Amino acid sequence: MATEIRVPTLGESVTEATIGKWFKKVGDAIAADEPLVELETDKVTIEVPAAAAGTLGEIVAKEGETVGVGALLGSISAGGAAPVTKPQAVAQASSPDAAQTTRQAAAETAKIAGDGAVESRTMPPAPAAAKLIAENNLSVDQLSGSGKRGQVLKGDVLDAISKGAPSQPAETPKAAPAPIAVRAPSQGDDASREERVRMTKLRQTIARRLKEAQSTAAMLTTFNEVDMSAVMALRSKYKDVFEKKHGVKLGFMGFFTKAVTHALKEIPSVNAEIDGTDIIFKNYAHIGVAVGTEKGLVVPVVRDADQMSIAEIEKDIGRLGIAARDGKLSVADMQGGTFTISNGGVYGSLMSTPILNAPQSGILGMHKIQDRPVVVGGQIVIRPMMYLALSYDHRIVDGKEAVTFLVRVKESLEDPERLVLDL
Repeated sequence: MATEIRVPTLGESVTEATIGKWFKKVGDAIAADEPLVELETDKVTIEVPAAAAGTLGEIVAKEGETVGVGALLGSISAGGAAPVTKPQAVAQASSPDAAQTTRQAAAETAKIAGDGAVESRTMPPAPAAAKLIAENNLSVDQLSGSGKRGQVLKGDVLDAISKGAPSQPAETPKAAPAPIAVRAPSQGDDASREERVRMTKLRQTIARRLKEAQSTAAMLTTFNEVDMSAVMALRSKYKDVFEKKHGVKLGFMGFFTKAVTHALKEIPSVNAEIDGTDIIFKNYAHIGVAVGTEKGLVVPVVRDADQMSIAEIEKDIGRLGIAARDGKLSVADMQGGTFTISNGGVYGSLMSTPILNAPQSGILGMHKIQDRPVVVGGQIVIRPMMYLALSYDHRIVDGKEAVTFLVRVKESLEDPERLVLDL
């Protein structure tokens, strides 16, 4: 008896995924719980394990195809040779409305091809792409598909919309659409020295969200600098005892996260978000910690950081960092952040203006610690200094509030006993 392989529940608001890579071929032996296929969502990359042992009987959804939650990916045969399978159509989304929209978009594609307007596609648009096409009154022949066999994916439609693809008037369905702007061909022999690689779903989402943040928020950045002498001295004095007791190293992120949570209590607008004409104030602090991975920037969340000690924060950051590097972050690890901290200093950045992680209203940029001459008590001394940058949404956070917030973070770090005493 065959065991079906289906797309698992991907988390809140995640309805589809792209097949990233199959780890097995048809006929390969499979152990129970062994990873079979990698799925890329717009938030995280997950692996689907085998529900039973046997052999991989068939692969329904090929690499590069977009599938909905619950869609059939393939099947596992209970031992023996893998059965011969018939070619499979692209997996349909679980939503009946999305499936109907897909059929309508496919019919439109065939009709246009029959009229000689465009070359016929071998695959209909992905369910999510077809829904967007219908909602924005677009025509399939306007879009260049980046999926397998030219399939139009959701990212292709979003890219076309961002470039201003015109909608089709209902009274002139056969009118020739304006072409979408594309990259000019490379000159001379440059093309042979270039490599074209399709963006992963995660990278497409990163690009789209960052652009949306710039386009939506009234983003502004304020700067300050902090003398790290006190934190570095405290860390140097207690790091061995701390690691022995708590089983985790004492880094800088625990201090910064704690300093941020203190400042958020005083300036709640930095921890709020806009919802239409309302402002949602969060009486909790879920701090996102930006982590660079091979597949792009991800922002796992330390939940209820305001209720945690520095040791608890360091433990959670350590857990999330390992999961991020190993590609094991869950959707739950990525959701619900109210404020973000980005540490460009680990890469040597001396100054930057971080982009908001929408719909959040604030993000703190940490930078490289560098010895610089400063004036203390009328004397020029050398101190380990760090520039801090707070980018904020000026629609909800006033300049005075932003500056005060950053000053409070600076004061806490320059007098870290305040963090321990919760002052």
